[in-house]
Amino acid sequence: MKKVVSVIRHSHPDIYRGILFLIALGTMVYVFPKQGKFKYEFQNLKGKPWYHEDLIAPFDFAIKKTAQELVSEKSEVIKNARPYLKYDSLVPKNKEAAFVNSLKASWNKKSSDYLLQKTLSFGKALIDSIYKRGIIEPVDALENKPLDYTVFVLNENIAEEHELNDFYTVKSAYEFIEDQLYASKIQDVDRILPLLENSIAHNIFYDKETSEKVLKQAINDIAPSRDIILKDQRIVSKGEIIDADKFQILESLKIEYEEQSNGTGNYLFIVLGQAIIITICLSVLAAFLKFFRKDIYSDNAKVSFILILVVLQVVMAHFSINSQSFSIYILPFCILPIIIRAFYDTRVALFVHIVTVLIISFMAPNRFEFAFIQLLGGMVAIFSIVNMRNRSQIFVSAILIFLTYSVSFIGITIIQEGSNDVITWFDFAWFGVSALLTLFSYPLIFVFEKIFGFTSDVSLLELSDTNGKLLRELASRAPGTFQHSLQVANLAEEAIYNIGGNSLLVRTGALYHDIGKMEMPMYFIENQVNGMNPHEDLSYDESAGIIISHVIKGIEIAKKNNLPEQIIDFIRTHHGTTMTAYFYRSFKKAFPEEQIDEEKFHYPGPIPFSKETAVLMMADSVEAASRSLKKYDAETIDALVEKIINSQIEQNQFVNADITFKDINTLKKIFKKKVMNIYHVRVEYPR
Repeated sequence: MKKVVSVIRHSHPDIYRGILFLIALGTMVYVFPKQGKFKYEFQNLKGKPWYHEDLIAPFDFAIKKTAQELVSEKSEVIKNARPYLKYDSLVPKNKEAAFVNSLKASWNKKSSDYLLQKTLSFGKALIDSIYKRGIIEPVDALENKPLDYTVFVLNENIAEEHELNDFYTVKSAYEFIEDQLYASKIQDVDRILPLLENSIAHNIFYDKETSEKVLKQAINDIAPSRDIILKDQRIVSKGEIIDADKFQILESLKIEYEEQSNGTGNYLFIVLGQAIIITICLSVLAAFLKFFRKDIYSDNAKVSFILILVVLQVVMAHFSINSQSFSIYILPFCILPIIIRAFYDTRVALFVHIVTVLIISFMAPNRFEFAFIQLLGGMVAIFSIVNMRNRSQIFVSAILIFLTYSVSFIGITIIQEGSNDVITWFDFAWFGVSALLTLFSYPLIFVFEKIFGFTSDVSLLELSDTNGKLLRELASRAPGTFQHSLQVANLAEEAIYNIGGNSLLVRTGALYHDIGKMEMPMYFIENQVNGMNPHEDLSYDESAGIIISHVIKGIEIAKKNNLPEQIIDFIRTHHGTTMTAYFYRSFKKAFPEEQIDEEKFHYPGPIPFSKETAVLMMADSVEAASRSLKKYDAETIDALVEKIINSQIEQNQFVNADITFKDINTLKKIFKKKVMNIYHVRVEYPR
C-alpha cells in the first residue's frame, strides 16, 4: 500500500495530465453526433468510376431530390400560386343605405313620391348589380396581371375561382353607372350620379394571411423524394461511372443509413468508435509533445491551454453541424494555429491544428473536402505569422486564409462537378466571414496571456520598447548598464537567429537581464565615472555579495513591475552558478592562509535551461569581457570568446539547455564577428 501511495505521490503531475486528457476525451465524445457514418467517401467521384466493390441496397430507401430540384419545384409552386381574396358583405349594405339616405335628404319635396320610389329602386338595383360582381381592391400581388389571371374569392368560407375581368375596378364601376344612368329614363341624372358615385367602394380585398398559409402548405407538400430503391437492388457496380443520378442515389443511401444508425445497440458501438478515434488523436498529440516539446508536456498549464483550444474548436463545430442556418465553413478554425503560434513555435501550431482538423472531420459533412480546405488554410495562417511582430500581420493572414479557402473550394468543386456552374458568390460569403472572425485571435491572445500567464510575441514587442517605463528608468539611473544591455541584445538576437530559436524573446530578455543594477549602479564598472570605484572601500567578499545581489534585486524589480516569468528566467540564469572570479582570486591572493567560503563568490543560479537563456549567458559574458581588452584585433577577440565560452562549458552551465556543440561552434563564430564589428576590427586576409 505504501508503494502505491509513493508511486501516486511521485506521479502526481502525470496523473493530473492524464485526467486533463480524459476530460478532453469525454467532452469531445459527448458533443460528437451519435450516428453512424457512411463508410464510402464519394463526394469527389462524380463523373468517375466506382472503385469499391458492387454496392447492394441494404434496405428500402427513397431517392432524395437534389437541392436544385427542390428549389426548382418550390419556385414552380410559388409561380403557380394564386392569391386569395375575401368578400366583404357589409360594404354593399352600408353603401346602399347611405345612397337611400342621401337621395331622400336631397329629394325635392315638391316632386312626387312615385318618382322618388322609382329612382330609389333604380339606384339600389344598380348598386346591387355592381357589388354582386364585386369591386376589387388594387394590390401589388395583382399588379400587371392579365385580365384572365385567376384568383380565389372567399365568400362565407367558400373559395370560388374567378378571373380578374370578372370584377369591377372603381373606374370601371363608375363608367358602368354613368352609362346606365344616361341610357335610362331617370330624370335629374346630374344630381343622382354623384350620389351613386359615392356608393362605389372596394368590397373584395386581398387576403394576405390565407394566401401565405395556402402557399406555405403547398411548399410543405412538396415531396422530398422522387423514387424508391428496394432492398438487395444493385445500386452501382465496380467500375461504373458515377453520373448525377447515381450520385444522388448514393447521397440518399448515406442519409438514410446515418438516420437508421441511431438505435441503442448502434449507439454504444458508435460511442466506442468515437472514443477510439479521439483517443488515438490525443495520444499522438501527447506523444508529439512528450518526445519533441518536453517543456510544454511537463507544464500542465500549457497542456491545459492546448486541450482547451482543441475542445473549444470541436464544440464550435458541434453547434454548426446542429444548425441549419449557417455552414460549418463560417467558423474560424484557423484561429487555433494563430493563437498556438503566438505562444509556441510553428511545429506545435501545425501539429495541434492537424490533430484538431482530423477529429472535427469525423463530424463534418464531406470529410475529405473539409479536412483538405482547413489543413491548407491552417498552414497558410501559420506561414503568414511566422514572426508576429505587428498587428497588420493578422489582417494579412485573414486575407490569405480567405484566398486559400476560396481557391481550394473552386478546385474541389470543379473536380466534383466537372464545371464551375454550381459555384455561387454565396459560397464565398462563408469563407469571408470565417476570415473576418479570425481577426478575433488578436484580443483572444491577450485574454489567454492573462489567464495562463503566457507571453506572446506582441507582448514581447511592447516590452522591448526602450521607451517603456522600466527601461527608461534603467537608462537614466544606470546608463552604462543600459548600453551594455543593448549590445548584449544585438549579439544574442543575431546568435539565436542563426541557430534557431525565439529571437524576440532573447532580445527582450537581454534588455532586462541586468535591471537589478539600478539599485546600486556605481558598484558596476560600466557605470563608474571619474575613476571612482566604491569597491576600494569594501572587502572582497562584500564586493562579491553586492555584485551577486543584482540578480536577486533584478528578480524583485521584475516581479514588482509584473514582467512575465519568461523574462524573469533570463534574469535568474544569465550568470548561472558561475563565480565572481576577480574578487575570488583577489581574496585568495590577499588571504592565502584563510579558509574561503566559496558560496559567497558563486551566483545562486539556476543554470540556463533553454537555448535562449544559454545564448544570453554567452552573449552577456562575451560583451562584458570585451570591454576590458587592451588591444582589439582578430587574435585577441578570438581568444577571448573561446576562453569565456569554454570556461562556461567546463563549469557545466549548459547541461540543462537544448543546445549542441555544433550550435556552440556557430555561436562562437557569430560572437567573434559581431565583436570585431563593434570595435571596428578589420579582418586580415591571407596574402
